[in-house]
Amino acid sequence: MDDYLKQFVQETSFYNRIVLRSMLPESWWSPLPHFLQGWLRNYIGGTLVYFLSGFLWCFYIYYLKRNVYLPKDAIPTNKAMLLQMYVAMKAMPWYSLLPTVSEYMIENGWTKCFPRISNVGWPSYLVYLSAYLVIVEFGIYWMHRELHDIKPLYKYLHATHHIYNKQNTLSPFAGLAFHPIDGILQAFPHVIALFLVPVHFTTHIALLFMEAVWTANIHDCIHAKIWPVMGAGYHTIHHTTYRHNYGHYTIWMDWMFGTLRDPLEDEAKKL
Repeated sequence: MDDYLKQFVQETSFYNRIVLRSMLPESWWSPLPHFLQGWLRNYIGGTLVYFLSGFLWCFYIYYLKRNVYLPKDAIPTNKAMLLQMYVAMKAMPWYSLLPTVSEYMIENGWTKCFPRISNVGWPSYLVYLSAYLVIVEFGIYWMHRELHDIKPLYKYLHATHHIYNKQNTLSPFAGLAFHPIDGILQAFPHVIALFLVPVHFTTHIALLFMEAVWTANIHDCIHAKIWPVMGAGYHTIHHTTYRHNYGHYTIWMDWMFGTLRDPLEDEAKKL
């Protein structure tokens, strides 16, 4: 392995040591192959991000700010949230495979990834990051839309997530409550982008883990009114109509492909 690719291996090994040493006795994980160490680190990291972001956000909006952002009858029951945690944790070992496999491909030089921003410079890094995010936006929009439009995919995969279809059943913990194949498919554009544009390695891994935080946020039913962000107000409409607002971070893809439905316009019609 040449020195350039060794930089990726050194970085993933560094992340493994940080997470695994702080969580487990070294004798438990150090004998494992590098690939399994990476999977275990991603599993632990994903679980921590999921529960920390979910608990902190639920504590803030359901207890500290009780009845401020949501009326009492819109707050999900503890039973509903526990079910969402159960579904998410069944899928988490499989979710953790995606960043582990992407790291394997990067370490073996199959992708356009680069290890340091200094390899390309900040202007090029920002251009590549913008291209990466456009690919992810486009890919997740169409992946999500086809999970609805292709009936067997909806019935056997995506319907698991859409049992949460009302305000009082949606919570930040619903963000990762998917059939495992469904969750992997929706995150897969992050991996596809690695083969299409140069991507900074750490940025790629950070954005994959940011998905857990983002999905917690868009299932809290609170419309933040930050244009053009595809926030929870838009995503709540998706869970109630099933035919609108398939997008990810922004409204652009839904606007381009005619599936956008604005929560403020919905409120005006109700009034």
